[in-house]
Amino acid sequence: MTPERKRLTREESRQQTRSRLLAAAAELFTERGVNGTSVEQIAERAGYTRGAFYGNFEDKNALVAELLQQRTRRELEEVGALTQDAGSFADALDRLRAWNRDRAPHLPEWLALRMELVLHALRNEELRPLLAERELLARDAHATGLRQAFAARGVASPADPAFLALIVHALEDGLLIQRLLAPGGIPDDVVVDAFDLLLRSWTALAHDPPQEAPGA
Repeated sequence: MTPERKRLTREESRQQTRSRLLAAAAELFTERGVNGTSVEQIAERAGYTRGAFYGNFEDKNALVAELLQQRTRRELEEVGALTQDAGSFADALDRLRAWNRDRAPHLPEWLALRMELVLHALRNEELRPLLAERELLARDAHATGLRQAFAARGVASPADPAFLALIVHALEDGLLIQRLLAPGGIPDDVVVDAFDLLLRSWTALAHDPPQEAPGA
């Protein structure tokens, strides 16, 4: 006998509809771009009507905003879960390397969607503050990790951790683009390699800061 399916509450049904619309939009934005995707196409891909779309999102920009927030939360949660109970910094790096290798097959789709969302936000002034907020969350997470790493090494940060986090975050995007363009010559975990090298360099700088020239 087939067990009876539990009936969804109104809120559960609404959340399911929103999730399917967001997933459909992510697929279509990756395939066709944000501007090349219509509300009707998103609704059809998700298995709903145009009315269902507008019952959950004011317009396509509202969906883009939700997708930006959703992806940011998910990435931060995944990385946080990986590193929170690591036995050492080396262990945390190993976990991050494995995470980057696991997601490497999906990098073209992941990066294409990220670039589409960023470009759409840059072209729409109303979305820029949200994009800035999303980027700040990512940089804050990097800054927190850097502070912890310097503290574990018993050194003070050689510069404002927020500035160092900006460098790490910008480098991450650039390296992922290069990795996608030249997959055979750049390892899947290149971002972790770069972060490790930067941290070693900054730690050495903290131990032996540059001396001002006489009369400077």
